[in-house]
Amino acid sequence: MSRTVAVIGGGYGGAAVAKALQSEADVVLIDPRDAFVNAAASLRALTRPDWAGNMFFPFETLLTHGEVIRDRAVSVDPGGVTLASGEHVPADYVVLATGSSYAYPAKPGSNSVDDALDDLRRTNKELVQADKVLILGAGPVGLELAGEIKDAWPDKHVTIVDPAQELLPGFEPEVVEDLRGQLDALGVDVRLGTGLAAAPSTEAGRTGAFTATTTGGDEIAADIWFRAYGTSTNSDYLADGKLTTRTPQGQVPVTEFLNVVGHDHVYAVGDITDVAEAKMAAHAMRHAEVVVKNISAQLSGERPAATYAPEPFPSILLPLGRSGGVGQLPSPEGPTAAPAAMVAEYKGADLFTGRFIEQFGPTA
Repeated sequence: MSRTVAVIGGGYGGAAVAKALQSEADVVLIDPRDAFVNAAASLRALTRPDWAGNMFFPFETLLTHGEVIRDRAVSVDPGGVTLASGEHVPADYVVLATGSSYAYPAKPGSNSVDDALDDLRRTNKELVQADKVLILGAGPVGLELAGEIKDAWPDKHVTIVDPAQELLPGFEPEVVEDLRGQLDALGVDVRLGTGLAAAPSTEAGRTGAFTATTTGGDEIAADIWFRAYGTSTNSDYLADGKLTTRTPQGQVPVTEFLNVVGHDHVYAVGDITDVAEAKMAAHAMRHAEVVVKNISAQLSGERPAATYAPEPFPSILLPLGRSGGVGQLPSPEGPTAAPAAMVAEYKGADLFTGRFIEQFGPTA
């Protein structure tokens, strides 16, 4: 009896599913990249390029019994995956784990480690020359980028602009107040409730003095800028409708078992799901645990029973450099604020590098 599990996408959720099932099934991991990318580390990799290699982990060290196909899925049907090469990979189980795209440098723009490292080194050289930095977007990515820049170069002037009226909407006031205080202490100029009247005259990530005007008429002088907003779901390979109909956001409808609706042997994890929660690596890895339990049950001839439900309130670990940051974590009493020292211990100090060394083995 064939026991092939095709996992499309080797990000946080897909890598976890592939590794957990490789001893029980014939796992085929499909990804155009040559390594797993710990995107949580990408902003520090930008500011500290000598450390950047720590965010990449070769897929070969993840799967000791499975197969890695470096290619891109272009279509999925209930019986398998069609690749850009034209090959069709038959599978008894399919896991959609292709995640989402985000502006560089929060996520690399290249599929090879060497090219991604070259990009980071190039942008770092540009950033080194800049005295004034403009970040468009005051979400977690923009805030974390500001923190990393200030950690590496305390004297650089950093301005964040966002049309949103508040920081971290939906989080506890205590967390937001702590965040605002730490940003003030770092000297980060946060301007909410406004955007730019026109895009900057220079290319993102390239040094060149310019003056931007906000929609309120204020002028902001800067030497370099970065975009820190705009997520798009990586699901174009489902556009032909052979497997499912996507939501207007490009996501996939799933059941409480994380099956793609209408398919008992097809699952989805991470950002591609229509689960009503923030799209975060931690959630993708929780999805992976559910999917692994359910596929394991099916492989044993049992009925899948593991279900997933989003948390009733948002959680976050948001580092501001290696020692600062804020967090909100679940507890039996409800959401609890995490102090900067805890954020640094859990995430900020190494940005989960240690966790992935355990999963993949040391980086080269």
